[in-house]
Amino acid sequence: MSAFLYRWPPAARFGRVVPKSRFYAHASISTALRQKFVSEIERISWTYKLAEETIRLRGDDAVPEIQVFGIEIKGDDLSEDALTAIDRSVRTPIVFEITRPLAAGGQVRMTAAQKQLGGGAPRLSTYLTTDWLPGDASRVPLPPALDLATLYVALLTPILPITARRGEKLSDAIGRIEQVRKLEREIATLERKLRTEPQFNRKVDLRRDLLTRQAKLTELTAPATPTTEDTPWTS
Repeated sequence: MSAFLYRWPPAARFGRVVPKSRFYAHASISTALRQKFVSEIERISWTYKLAEETIRLRGDDAVPEIQVFGIEIKGDDLSEDALTAIDRSVRTPIVFEITRPLAAGGQVRMTAAQKQLGGGAPRLSTYLTTDWLPGDASRVPLPPALDLATLYVALLTPILPITARRGEKLSDAIGRIEQVRKLEREIATLERKLRTEPQFNRKVDLRRDLLTRQAKLTELTAPATPTTEDTPWTS
């Protein structure tokens, strides 16, 4: 995973605490999920607003603004369904900074899902995240960008757990990540079965399936699309 945090522009500082009850009203939250808000979350803050009026980058229908939310949690981490409920209740893309009180000064990690806007509810990808860092860790400047849409891609690309391929769209890279995670689960299941399977013939079949998935995993995580002499890579 990546290990860095962004230095958000002072002009974009918003600094407003958002009551947890506000999210109950804007999302379909079950009793169990509401209990997670109570037991896991100490405070939610809307810390920065990246918009044309704050950082002079123009938005569009896909990325009209980018919000930065800080979530202070009570324990080790935040349940993803609670994070998703917060994300879905806000129409614009969000980058989260989650802070936990487990060490002196606390620890923080950055996480975000690619949010795609449309006529209905926003569509969220799998979440991308950095490692946990000390609360006072040094921060890096925002990546250069000509507009908010390109800034959004530039913010999320460095925290991909795989290397983005040249010319690859962010949504396609995230699609590869989702395939990788599915394959990793399948490989783990096959490895468990292989360790306990007593029949030789069945072991052969399991090993063949395992090798097939491992080869596919290697292909998906390669930094460039595999090529052959018959199909050279081109830009």
